[in-house]
Amino acid sequence: MKIKMAIQKHTEKTDTTTEEKIKNAAKKVFHQKGFAATRTRDIAEEAKINLALLNYYFRSKKKLFDIIMLESLQQFLQSMSAIFNDTETDLASKISSLADGYIDLFISEPDVPLFVLSELRNHPTDLISKMNFKEFLLKSHMMKQIQAEIKLGNIPNIHPLHFIMNMMGMIVFPFVASPIIKNIGNMEQTDFDEMMKQRKALIPLWFKAMLNTK
Repeated sequence: MKIKMAIQKHTEKTDTTTEEKIKNAAKKVFHQKGFAATRTRDIAEEAKINLALLNYYFRSKKKLFDIIMLESLQQFLQSMSAIFNDTETDLASKISSLADGYIDLFISEPDVPLFVLSELRNHPTDLISKMNFKEFLLKSHMMKQIQAEIKLGNIPNIHPLHFIMNMMGMIVFPFVASPIIKNIGNMEQTDFDEMMKQRKALIPLWFKAMLNTK
């Protein structure tokens, strides 16, 4: 009985390890190439397993992609949700936290922004419904704070989506355009990452200046 249990535990551990290895490989390849350009053979080669084993675990490229896409979206939105709905922080603190969190995320996962934006363009209806972004954004505490500040006359009377677009542009766009920026600035990746870290302090300052414009 003990031997049987030991074998079962070893098998479960091996299965979990193989599955995670495939998912990690798929994440890397999908993030770099997107869904259409990725072959299951590419994922198997990255995971250093044979194609039959990959098909045994995940059956199809689409099924594996859906898992990776959902995990990427959750990673993309999880921190945002916590910050947007924090009732203890003001707008300035939220902007600072968003800049800090997402710049760190994109430095560690540089392919995520372009991957999400590319797949969002290719499959907008499917991904938007999965993200539930409209519901999350409109009912967030941060949106209520923006609307309250507009009513009080503390910030310009603009559509709140301008606020969101500016924030996304300041944080996300440099990573999407990193090949151009690195080329213009004659930068190595470490130089670019250091510049992005500097934006953690700059973005809140720029937002403060914009919001104080009457």
